[in-house]
Amino acid sequence: MRPGAAPPHGLTYTALLTTTRAMISDPKLPFASDTTGVGGLKSPVQTSVPVVGVPVPVSVSRPAPSAARLWLRRIGVLLFVFLCATIGVMLMILPWRPEWSDNPLLLPYPTLRAVVASGFVRGLSTGLGALNVWIGFWEAIQYREGDE
Repeated sequence: MRPGAAPPHGLTYTALLTTTRAMISDPKLPFASDTTGVGGLKSPVQTSVPVVGVPVPVSVSRPAPSAARLWLRRIGVLLFVFLCATIGVMLMILPWRPEWSDNPLLLPYPTLRAVVASGFVRGLSTGLGALNVWIGFWEAIQYREGDE
């Protein structure tokens, strides 16, 4: 809008300024900084009829976690990543070793031994191992100190 020009459609300059400010504000922030709303309009929360017996959500800031809780969470994530990586690597390597099909537990069951020795089951096990490693490292990458 040009300086000195009249606002369109009979709007006051303050209403236009407030509307423009609200349109270019960050979408994560509240809609308007004043309680009357933009241009004299009220939000649906302000115009709604209060219902008796329904709890109203209140934003409460969480206190910072204690040092012991933070370290327990760090150790838990570290153990989870280590466990996922170890099991994943074992599932990727063991099916291709001779011990996989020459297992003494499978000697009485020749059909099961043939199924376990098939390339499909070996590939399936290797794929599950790769998925397990992926999940472990994904958890390590996504770890944030402030999240609960």
